[in-house]
Amino acid sequence: MNICILTHGKGKFIQGTTASTRSLYRAAKARGHNVRVINAALCYIEVNSETPKVLYEGEDLSREFDVIIPRIMPSLTNYSNAILRQFEMLGVYTTTKSIAIARSRDKFRSIQLLAKQGIDIPRTIFSRETDKIDDLIEQIGVPVIIKLAKGTQGKGVVLAETRKAAKSVIQAFYVLDTSILLQEYIEESGGSDIRAFVVGSKVVASMERRSVTDDFRSNIHQGGEGVAIQLTDEERKIAIRAAKAMGLQVCGVDMLRSSRGPLVIEVNANPGLEGIERVTGKDVAMRIVEYVENNAKQRNRKDRVGA
Repeated sequence: MNICILTHGKGKFIQGTTASTRSLYRAAKARGHNVRVINAALCYIEVNSETPKVLYEGEDLSREFDVIIPRIMPSLTNYSNAILRQFEMLGVYTTTKSIAIARSRDKFRSIQLLAKQGIDIPRTIFSRETDKIDDLIEQIGVPVIIKLAKGTQGKGVVLAETRKAAKSVIQAFYVLDTSILLQEYIEESGGSDIRAFVVGSKVVASMERRSVTDDFRSNIHQGGEGVAIQLTDEERKIAIRAAKAMGLQVCGVDMLRSSRGPLVIEVNANPGLEGIERVTGKDVAMRIVEYVENNAKQRNRKDRVGA
C-alpha cells in the first residue's frame, strides 16, 4: 500500500520528524509498504466542484495514497485537520478521523462525551470569566487541579492546594482570555496515572507513569517515568469504551486509579510511541501498521463490491 504519515517537522524529510513518526515509518517499510512523510504545514488545498486537490509544494497528492496515518500536533490542529478532511472527502482511508481529532483536542467536549457514555471521570467544572470564583472552588473543593481547556503534555495544568492559591491561579488564567477546567484532585493516585494504548478494539500496551519529583504531573514529557503494568479487566474495558466514545481507533487513554475505580482523565488522539515502546518493549508502531493493513484492505474490498 501507499501510506502517508501526515505530520509536522522542521522540513520535508524523516530526519526532521519525531521519534514516533520515525517508528511508524520503520514499521511500515518493514511490512513492505511505500511510505512518505508529509509535513501538513507545507500542504495546501484547491477546492472546486469537479477535481479538488491536495497539493504539496506544487505536487498533486490527491490520488497518491491508500492510507493516511495522522500525527498532528496541537498547535496545527485546525490547519492539519482541514488537510486530513480533504483526503477523507477524496475517499482515502485514515486511521483517525478529523472529527475525532477535533473532539479530543477540546478537553471539555471530551469530558462531555465520556460522561454521556457513563464512563467515570473526575468531577469537573468548565468556566471562562466569572466573578463567582469562590463558588467555583466551593463546588470542587481543595486541593484542585486547574487546567487550560487547551493544553497538552501536562502544560497549562496547576495543582492548587489552598483556596487562596486556587483563586490566584484562576484569576491569572482569566487574564489569558481563555477557558479553564477545575477538576477534583484524586489523592490516592499518588502522582501517577495509567496510559493504555488502544489500537482498534484492543489495548496493545499499557504503563503506569509516575512523577519522580514533587511535581504531581506524571507525564513523561514533564520528567515522569514509566513502568510497564498489567491492566485489570475493568481498566481494559474502560479504556476501550473511552476510545470508542471519542471515535478514535488509535489513541492513548489516560486513567487514574481511585477509591471508586478507574477514572478517565484524557483520551489522546496523538499519543507518543517512544516512551511506551521503550517501557513495555512492545512494538506499538507495528501493531498500528497491522491494523491499517487489515482495515484499509477490508474497506477497499467493500468499495469494490459496492461499485
